[in-house]
Amino acid sequence: MADWKEMYLKMFRASEKAMRILEEAQLECEEMYMRDGDGEDECPPDEPPATET
Repeated sequence: MADWKEMYLKMFRASEKAMRILEEAQLECEEMYMRDGDGEDECPPDEPPATET
């Protein structure tokens, strides 16, 4: 018979580990952006919609 509790705990631990990895990567990327960002990579402002004539 399957050990449901052990399977649940294994999945829970793996999902927690995955979330920590993603959070660490996000933090590193935010720090890189703040450190190296000079504003040149910003998105251009939205253009007004074209009018049909």
